[in-house]
Amino acid sequence: MRRPTSRIITVLALALTPILVQSIYTPEAREPGSVVVYTARIEKLIKPMFNAFTTKTGIKVTYFTAKAPELFERLRAEGPHTPADVLITVDAGNLWIADHAGYLQGFESPIIEKNIPAHLRAKDNAWVGLSVRARPIMYSTERVKPSALSTYEALGDSRWRGRLCLRTSRKVYTQSLVATMIKTLGEQQTEAVLRGWMKNQLRIFNSDTQILKAIAAGQCDVTIANTYYLARLQAKDPGFPVTVFWPNQNGRGVHVNISGAGVTKYATHRAEAIQLIEFLSSRAAQNLYADANYEYPANPAAEPDGLIAAWGSYKADSVDVAAAGALQAAAVKLMDRVGYK
Repeated sequence: MRRPTSRIITVLALALTPILVQSIYTPEAREPGSVVVYTARIEKLIKPMFNAFTTKTGIKVTYFTAKAPELFERLRAEGPHTPADVLITVDAGNLWIADHAGYLQGFESPIIEKNIPAHLRAKDNAWVGLSVRARPIMYSTERVKPSALSTYEALGDSRWRGRLCLRTSRKVYTQSLVATMIKTLGEQQTEAVLRGWMKNQLRIFNSDTQILKAIAAGQCDVTIANTYYLARLQAKDPGFPVTVFWPNQNGRGVHVNISGAGVTKYATHRAEAIQLIEFLSSRAAQNLYADANYEYPANPAAEPDGLIAAWGSYKADSVDVAAAGALQAAAVKLMDRVGYK
């Protein structure tokens, strides 16, 4: 029998297995007027923002990039000796895990409170959303009329039997979607929704890009995916035959997730770390951040890239995204129960 929770907090279980972790410690990283960042975001997305921050403040940014589990293990293994001042990663579930593993600390900031809506950050600012990742319905422009679509729940209608493709339940984006559904709808109603999806699903894919290409190839007609994956495909091929439908606009709104940052528990340069996160929440930095990966800004004053702005505005679910972490175990257990692989 599979153990459903093993997918969720494997990174926390690593704490039971001591390993040697190479540090990025350098004398320069410990100097005043510098800040060290551990980031799960790739270099091309973050370097322009770090350069802009250094130009504005004179504070040097040193960074190390890796997947979230490796960053968490480094923070665990290094403990009080970590050089990291800031952690940047994707998905509210990952940020919640980092906070509850004791890797982050809260801080007060009127700037953050002004720039970032409360439901996109922890109550004590232990983690702060920096970009928004909308996950709406997407459909074939050749075989589906938008009038046939309405809500996430309605993808369980029989009209979509054999036409619905989904991303695997093993990915954190799916887990966070279901976790926030549980928060809003309750577990019983969410289970009914998932059972409807399972009756209709044609195939499970490991990535959003694979699903969108499958729709373009006629293998299925509708899915749920993050908008930036479609934007990347349309940037290369404006005629790509898939587009966005904003579901639940008369109800709770579109599911959104975040990428975000937090000050590490043992930050040597705490003041500089807070200053960096405040800068990343600013309108200027948000535009750099959002445009680089076709994500929506977390700061409402910033504007999205023109390509995704062309899809129109949408009502977003205002549920506290912390639920993506707090209810992730329940989401995985529920998906296991209904056979969502």
